[in-house]
Amino acid sequence: MPTLLLIDDEPVIQHAFRKAFHPPEYHTITARTIGEGLTLITDQKPDVIVLDVNLPDASGLQAFDRIKQVEARTPIILITGHGTTELAIQAMKRGAFDYLLKPLAYDQLRELIARAAAVSRLMSVPAVVAESGTAPADSDALVGRCPAMQEVYKAIGRVAGTDATVLILGESGTGKELVARAIYQHGNRGEKPFLAVNCGAIPEPLLESELFGHEKGAFTSADRKRIGRFEQADGGTLFLDEVGELPLLAQVKLLRALQEQRFERVGGSETVQTDVRVIAATNADLEKLVAAGRFRSDLYFRLNVFTLVLPPLRNRGDDLDLLTDFYLSRFAKEFNRPVPVVPQETRQQLRQYQWPGNVRELQSALKQGLLQMSGGVLLPEFLPVLRKLSGGATDQPEAAPSTPMAAVGPALDWSRFVTERLEAGSRELYAECLAIMERQLLIRVLERTAGNQLRAAELLGITRGSLRHKLRALGLTIERGLSSDDDQAD
Repeated sequence: MPTLLLIDDEPVIQHAFRKAFHPPEYHTITARTIGEGLTLITDQKPDVIVLDVNLPDASGLQAFDRIKQVEARTPIILITGHGTTELAIQAMKRGAFDYLLKPLAYDQLRELIARAAAVSRLMSVPAVVAESGTAPADSDALVGRCPAMQEVYKAIGRVAGTDATVLILGESGTGKELVARAIYQHGNRGEKPFLAVNCGAIPEPLLESELFGHEKGAFTSADRKRIGRFEQADGGTLFLDEVGELPLLAQVKLLRALQEQRFERVGGSETVQTDVRVIAATNADLEKLVAAGRFRSDLYFRLNVFTLVLPPLRNRGDDLDLLTDFYLSRFAKEFNRPVPVVPQETRQQLRQYQWPGNVRELQSALKQGLLQMSGGVLLPEFLPVLRKLSGGATDQPEAAPSTPMAAVGPALDWSRFVTERLEAGSRELYAECLAIMERQLLIRVLERTAGNQLRAAELLGITRGSLRHKLRALGLTIERGLSSDDDQAD
């Protein structure tokens, strides 16, 4: 549960924050002065700080600068009143996460704090190598001993201490973001910001602004100046996930930023100088995209300074057993359940499955198994993904989604599920319910469109990029043999 620190001397705002951001989603603490705030920062190590720029014992950027001296990496969101916008912009240039104007818009504030908490986790939660299958409880682990993973560990060690641009290749769900974090945390910029941008999840018209910022009035909804990720990550590391999804116009600007560490905000003429290390990742074949004219060759060569390839799970041999035991141990603790016994029959069927969603899909399958099992033994029937192997999904039409159809399982008894999770002391109940609902919704819509992602996105009212991002995040894939307009567009 992220800890949120609000530093503001207005009792009404303090009360509103404690009411809006409460357990199990957030632990909220408040301070009236920067002195009180610094004490809480030292004692409780908050994940996100919301800071008013006018405090009784500090004004302007004094409070911001004092916090940065104590804790350089914690995301700081500024809240400003009339006449203080320029101060907020100056703070953004110096490393603030974002700013909001009073009166505060609840939905915008909630979305911003959630993003800041996610960024804080990327920077603060250790990404460690757990070759033996054990790792600290407060870390994210790279688990595996196969030769291909040993080469990955060596590559991380070779490149982490440099400022070289890194390109991480691998199928969806293989752990590219985790490798990027390991490079960052073991490098020379580990005390500076680490920001991640999923290039496939942001609508094309907004992506350039997300990366490079924009000036007020640059486009219709640009009601204020925005500082982009390149500026915010100054001195640190920027992780560009799904870089193969970048539109050509943004590719041109990214190339210049990589070559010269300079760029202009959208709608502006001022040249911004920055110092950012870029780590990029993609599951696409960039060489094919270059040949098709969809990715600039000069940008590909610029990104391809040091390439690191992650193996798919199906090629990692005995690592599957190691990963199964590792994640079952973690998830059992998370769900407050005993670690189950995994019989040889289950392990054999897990090895027979091809895991198109890789480690992410394995994690999802094991969580489902733990929640559906009865007794202390994880039998194959408790793992919906294995029903495909036993013939449970072979009656589906050829064009249906493969992994989603196998993973949907029986209808969920929501009342019983919520009761069980509450009794188990869950602290992520909203996320757990949302993930199950979102998974089943996407499956049903994709069934309706026979796997056509373009039509599915239209029915859902989201962009195709957002749909693809959600499919990757949930470990869902579409049969390669599917014939649709969406596939032809890819």
